[in-house]
Amino acid sequence: MKKIQVVIDRRTDEAKDIVSLALRRPDGENLPAFSPGAHIDLFLPNAMTRQYSLIGDCSETDRYEIAVSKAANSRGGSLCVHLALNEGNALEISEPRNNFPLQPGHDSFLFIAGGIGITPILSMIRHCERRGWSWRLLYLARSRAHAAFHDELCAFGADRVRFHFDDEAGCLFNFAHASFIVEPGVPIYCCGPAPVMKAVEDFASNHPDNPAFFEWFSPPVESGAGGVATGFDVKLQRSGQVLHVPEDRTILDVLEEHGYALPCSCREGMCRTCETGVIDGVPDHRDYVLSGGERAAGRTMMICVSRAKSPMLVIDV
Repeated sequence: MKKIQVVIDRRTDEAKDIVSLALRRPDGENLPAFSPGAHIDLFLPNAMTRQYSLIGDCSETDRYEIAVSKAANSRGGSLCVHLALNEGNALEISEPRNNFPLQPGHDSFLFIAGGIGITPILSMIRHCERRGWSWRLLYLARSRAHAAFHDELCAFGADRVRFHFDDEAGCLFNFAHASFIVEPGVPIYCCGPAPVMKAVEDFASNHPDNPAFFEWFSPPVESGAGGVATGFDVKLQRSGQVLHVPEDRTILDVLEEHGYALPCSCREGMCRTCETGVIDGVPDHRDYVLSGGERAAGRTMMICVSRAKSPMLVIDV
């Protein structure tokens, strides 16, 4: 994975427990182009790697902007960003990747963001504004104090931006309420915590005229997709070596145990870093990034979580 050297040019408190960082090259040169919904890997000083969505207008590549919420149960990533990163610090990042792109064929959109899920959505909104496309946003947050970019979004007007604050409403948002209306044919783009994502999935399943696209920040609580794990063999196309993957290990685990250093990051099927080509066999997809068409084709898989439906997989390693 190619790494890019950047410096933190600006750090801003955007809301309660949310900071944004503006990243620039030390030499001032432009960064690689990106599309709305893209994210980068941030290689943190505590040796952790975390993925953060780019929130800026994709027409502006003199800097990348990200926003990070300090998770209550942080495993060290967001805590490091909040406590250890300051203006002037040097960092390494990856080139942008996009698992959550705006699909072609639409010029009207409904965006739903829960909490820090506003980050990829904000880039999409800025892109739509530049293109003159129609959009509406439903922004859900625990409280007004936790709503990042609140003032910027308010400026778009109540006809386009609807806020729901749990503490003020006294309840979570009800997607079955008559006030929640989506015009037929308008696609839904959603990012947020698992309960929001599940509620929108349920809504979309009952409204097939509204295609829905999701960016998961963490696997659903009821994940473990794919059923009971069983062992299988994996053949490495380039060397011909055959390795057994037991029921309690992943393909990535086994490859690493045998000395293979492969790109990986989240180890949860969320980031696409470990994507590997499938030469033969039937993958048991357990990721959250492949499209339905990619899953059906079976020519690629995330080896950090996905397994095999066939006794053997031949992979491009």
